[in-house]
Amino acid sequence: MHKILLAGNAGFCYGVKRAMAIAEEVSKESETSYTYGPLIHNPQAVSYLRSIGVYPINNLDEVSPGKLIVRSHGLPPKIINAAKKKGFTIVDATCPFVRRPQNFAKMLLEKNYKVVVIGEAKHPEVVGIVGHAKGKATVIEKESDIEKLKGEKKIGIVTQTTQSMEYFRFLVSKILEIATEIKIYNTICGATQKRQKSTLALSKRVDLMIIIGGKDSANTTHLAQLSRNAGKPTHHIESSEEFQSSWLRNTKLIGVSAGASTPAYVIDEVIEKLKSVTKNASGPDGPRLSYREELLND
Repeated sequence: MHKILLAGNAGFCYGVKRAMAIAEEVSKESETSYTYGPLIHNPQAVSYLRSIGVYPINNLDEVSPGKLIVRSHGLPPKIINAAKKKGFTIVDATCPFVRRPQNFAKMLLEKNYKVVVIGEAKHPEVVGIVGHAKGKATVIEKESDIEKLKGEKKIGIVTQTTQSMEYFRFLVSKILEIATEIKIYNTICGATQKRQKSTLALSKRVDLMIIIGGKDSANTTHLAQLSRNAGKPTHHIESSEEFQSSWLRNTKLIGVSAGASTPAYVIDEVIEKLKSVTKNASGPDGPRLSYREELLND
């Protein structure tokens, strides 16, 4: 018997739901509108937005001015200001939880702290946070980056909202050894923490973990890392087409979790694929495997 356990908090978070709703509303008001970069890190969602007339761009000169939706990850102020000067109408879909580290970074800079952002340097959210600190923030992505802070006496820390809590604590503990005055703002999103907690708890119960979400999604990638660090075979997939039945060998309990930007229908498709594969795994002449799905809430 195979049992599929679905983690609680899997799928769209509040910020993603809000951004998608804003984009859908804008699509009704304008034949064509744009997002600077993908609105969220999920290929299926971006494809859907294209189908309703919301297109991602990476350069303001690519298109004629129209409505420009600020992605859920936020944007540096210089890009927003440049868009306004070119005649774009700005529609802000920045996640409210992303707004927090942006505001803290700006405030810390004004109070003469060395602004530190813990996160992935090239991630659009981190790029936006650094932009709100006028480009004067230092990004700490790994332990060796802390060398950049030597000699600093007054440090202010914020973090990418999708950062792993465990790794955030680790890097902060190392930074504490440097400065004499440190102000720390834990800006990891509460939904992210719940999703990480439920995924980690689930990974300890099952034989195999399937993590669903965009390969460019930081929060989804962190879920896969957590599961792997727990010692469980883990596969990060974007869609049901990537699933391989060979992964189910010698397994009974299958855990499923998904990132904050993963549409519900994509999760459902993976579940249906798992149902189909497990029910037919024994072949036409052998005993058929039974299936039971269970939702694990916090």
